Amino acid sequence: MNLDPLLNHVEPDGAIPPLERWQPGQAGDMDLEIAADGRWFHEGSEMTRPRLVRLLSTLLRREEDGEYYLVTPVEKQRIRVVDRPFVVVDADYDEAAGCWWLTTHAGDRLRLDETHRLRLSATPEGAQVPEVPVRFGLAARLGRNVYYRLVEAAEQRPRSDGSTELGLTSAGCWQPLGELPAEAS
Repeated sequence: MNLDPLLNHVEPDGAIPPLERWQPGQAGDMDLEIAADGRWFHEGSEMTRPRLVRLLSTLLRREEDGEYYLVTPVEKQRIRVVDRPFVVVDADYDEAAGCWWLTTHAGDRLRLDETHRLRLSATPEGAQVPEVPVRFGLAARLGRNVYYRLVEAAEQRPRSDGSTELGLTSAGCWQPLGELPAEAS
């Protein structure tokens, strides 16, 4: 997959191309891996050009087979993703709108709402950590600093089993951050 011509046409605002309409016939594998911490590696070397990482992130989708692909109108290349392809690196609360805005390391800005809801899922190590959908079957993990920032703003809701759910409300939707076990008697 030759990405050089694409780099010349990257939108300054990081616009997402219509990947949902692209169904290329040519497919292959690319030696590209996205580490659990969001760093991108091509043939074992870390990709350090933010503009290139942003471009590639706009061409990424997860398909029904559970695999991740970089997609252009003429070809798609399967890549490896250790956990989730994106990491949320910042969170801002918009008091006037009553919602949280999340920013990924690749420059995506997401409003926590009905469409972009937090859910708990297991990391490769088995820890339950919140993730949020981004687009095209892709999700972002909350970075540790963002997770702690949201926990500081969180509220607790008791459950019928004696446990307590930790979360917050954004855009009128409950967003779970974790669970506190029932206290031992």
